[in-house]
Amino acid sequence: MKQKNKVLIVGGGAAGMMAAAAAADSGAEVCLIEKNEKLGKKLYITGKGRCNVTNAADMEVLFENVCTNRKFLYSAFYDFNNEALMDWLNRAGCPLKTERGNRVFPVSDHSSDVIAAFKRELQKRNVNILLNTKAEELVFGRADNGETDLPAKCITGVRLADGKVLEADAVIVCTGGLSYPSTGSTGDGYRFAEAAGHKIEKCSPSLVPFVVKEPWCRQLMGLSLKNVEARLVCGTREVYRGFGELLFTHFGVSGPLILTASSYYGKASDAAKLFIDLKPAMDPEQLDRRLLRDFDENKNRQFRNALGALFPAKLIPVMVELSKVDPNKRVNEVTREERRNFAALIKSLPLSVTGTGGFDEAVITRGGVSVKEIDPSTMESKKVRGLFFAGEVLDLDALTGGFNLQIAWSTGHLAGSKCVR
Repeated sequence: MKQKNKVLIVGGGAAGMMAAAAAADSGAEVCLIEKNEKLGKKLYITGKGRCNVTNAADMEVLFENVCTNRKFLYSAFYDFNNEALMDWLNRAGCPLKTERGNRVFPVSDHSSDVIAAFKRELQKRNVNILLNTKAEELVFGRADNGETDLPAKCITGVRLADGKVLEADAVIVCTGGLSYPSTGSTGDGYRFAEAAGHKIEKCSPSLVPFVVKEPWCRQLMGLSLKNVEARLVCGTREVYRGFGELLFTHFGVSGPLILTASSYYGKASDAAKLFIDLKPAMDPEQLDRRLLRDFDENKNRQFRNALGALFPAKLIPVMVELSKVDPNKRVNEVTREERRNFAALIKSLPLSVTGTGGFDEAVITRGGVSVKEIDPSTMESKKVRGLFFAGEVLDLDALTGGFNLQIAWSTGHLAGSKCVR
C-alpha cells in the first residue's frame, strides 16, 4: 500500500486553512503550522470583524478588480471560484449573505464563524494543527528525478524554531505579507522564498488611508460621509474616480472609498490631490437651485447657521471657513458669486495627499514573491520541487470588496489540490 504524501502548510490564515483542507481532500497527511495561538488571526479583524469572505460578482468582474498580475490567477480562479467558496462555507455550516456591491459576509456578521467552520472541517479531515509553533527555515535536498527540465533542488521539510525538523514531501508557504504585523504577518514567507532562490518584488502597503496636508481634517476626525464621490489626481492626470463612504481621521481620510483610491496612488507623485464631491447626485445647476432654496428658507439667518440641511453639524464650520464667506453675513446678503464659489467647493472639496498609512494600517501588501517563478497551474515553485506558495505572500493584490480573500482561497485551494503526486 502506497504511503500517504506528507504535506506541511506554513501559516494558518485564509490561504493556509484552505490549502490544508484541499491537500487532505487529495489524500495527503497534512500538518498545519501556525505561530499564533489561534488560526485565522487576521481573518478575525477583516471587514471590521464581519469578514467579507468574497465578492459574488461574475468572473469578469473578479478579474477586473485584481490590481497586480491578474492573468496569473486564471487557473486559480477557475479551479475554485467565488461560487465554489460560498458553497464550501455553506456546507461547512457557515451560512452567507450578499450585501451592497456584491460583498459576501457570514449571516451572523461574525468572522469567528468563518474560522470555526474551517476548524471543524480541518478536524474532520484529521489535519494536525500545531499552534504557537514557529517555522524557522525550509529544509532542501537534491531532487533525484533524472529529468533535466525539473528543478535540481527539492523540499524535504521545515525546521522549527526549537530546532526540530518536520519532514515533508511538499511544503505550502501561506505566511501572508507585511500588513497588520500584530497578527503575525512579519514577512517570514519572503525570507523562506529568498532562501529558495526566489525574487521578491518590492513590498508596499496597499488599501491604506491617505495622509493629507490640510489641518482642518483633524476637526472632522471620526466623521463618516456616505455616498460621496472622490477623484484622485496625480500630477495632471486623474487616476481614480469612485463613489462610496469616506471617513475623516486624525491624519487624513480613510474608509472604503479611500482604501480603493490608494491602490491607484503612485508614491513617486508628490503632487497628488484628492477632490471630494459632497453632493454627487446633483450637477452644478441643480446644486445652485438647492442653495437658492435653502437660502430663501433661511434668508434672515447668518450664513453659518443656514447650512444644517446640507451638511452634518461637524462639517459646517469647516465648510464655512473654506468658503471664505463671512460667517456672520445674512444669507440674503450672500452674493451670486459667493454662492457659486460655495457650490464649486461642495462639488470639489480639495485635499493635498502627502502619503499613505503604513503596514500597520494596510489591508493588504502589494509586492511579494515574483509570480514569474511560480507555476500558475499548480502554485509550485519553478526553482524548488515540492515547494508551493499561496495567498498574500505572492505578488498579487486586488481592490476592496472581498477580492483579496478570494485570491487567498483560490490560490490556497489550487496549491493544496496539486501538491499531492
